[in-house]
Amino acid sequence: MTDALKRLSEEGVAIWLDDLSRKRISSGDLAELLDQQHVVGVTTNPTIFQKAISQGDGYEEQLADLAARRVTVEEAVRMITTADVRDAADVLRPVHEATEGRDGRVSIEVDPRLAHNTRATAAEAKQLAWLVDRPNTFIKIPATRAGLPAITETIGRGISVNVTLIFSLERYREVMDAYQKGLEQAKARGLELDKIYSVASFFVSRVDTEIDKRLDAIGTDEARELRGRAALANARLAFQAFEEVVAADRWQALERAGANVQRPLWASTGVKDPNLPDTLYVTELVAPGTVNTMPEATLKATEDHGEITGNTVAGTYEQARADLDALAKVGVDYDDVVQVLEDEGVEKFETAWVGLLESTKAELERLVGEEG
Repeated sequence: MTDALKRLSEEGVAIWLDDLSRKRISSGDLAELLDQQHVVGVTTNPTIFQKAISQGDGYEEQLADLAARRVTVEEAVRMITTADVRDAADVLRPVHEATEGRDGRVSIEVDPRLAHNTRATAAEAKQLAWLVDRPNTFIKIPATRAGLPAITETIGRGISVNVTLIFSLERYREVMDAYQKGLEQAKARGLELDKIYSVASFFVSRVDTEIDKRLDAIGTDEARELRGRAALANARLAFQAFEEVVAADRWQALERAGANVQRPLWASTGVKDPNLPDTLYVTELVAPGTVNTMPEATLKATEDHGEITGNTVAGTYEQARADLDALAKVGVDYDDVVQVLEDEGVEKFETAWVGLLESTKAELERLVGEEG
């Protein structure tokens, strides 16, 4: 066992867990992760909830109560998921207070079926914030084209947001613009900017998965040599874009008005290629003021054998740009890759959400049948 997680935290990286279940909360496991593994936040998504609820532990009593009330399946799923997020937020509340609002946060996502509907997404964000009713939550909104104005609207209402499913550098800049627009609207409404927080979840491993598949199909030695390099290059250039935005006059004016910076969050950090180091997207994306949300396997791997050597993003931008340029030269279309990934990301979360609705419906019907 190493002190890698402690060193990572000392480098200014907030360690969040990309997982949640009722059993994890009730068993004390989540509290233990905060106490011993330097975890200071939690992220959820429809896939995580589908897995947790389908496994059943801890949900039986609430499901029976919901069945007795004959609630709709939609209401049942929202009551279950918001209960978990509320309880997790209570566990993380001391971290939230100790970091003066910066960390100790739990994220919950809007219905992914609304990803291309601006008005419905913004309405759902307000509803979720009301349902969870905890100051240390983030409402997750996908960075689709329709999601951008919903992000602005939600921030403008004083609701803290975790922007998710960001794959492209251009879209990331649009996300940062949407956040600043929202803050400007909040300021115009007389809201306190220092109470509004945001992170921008830039996805990492899926970029390598998609691009490496295309490099293998191209099949040349030149193409194969670029395997495993795209995701880090993309993320590092995203951090460069972040640095440029926070140095600009527009952001500086907002900061003087009390605004909190929208931290870059590295998401999808579980390494999917067994030929790559299993801590790659942690150890090679160390930069102060960032968040890394890890599945438990990545958290444990980092704790066990991760080598934290200081800032691994500074000074990498020239090479990162060269790597992306090299991909274009061998025939990888970056714009197509990131659009495919965004579309697939939304589709995967929609599928998981529909699966969650279906399995919950079946359980409610079973319980109603038992009741007679």
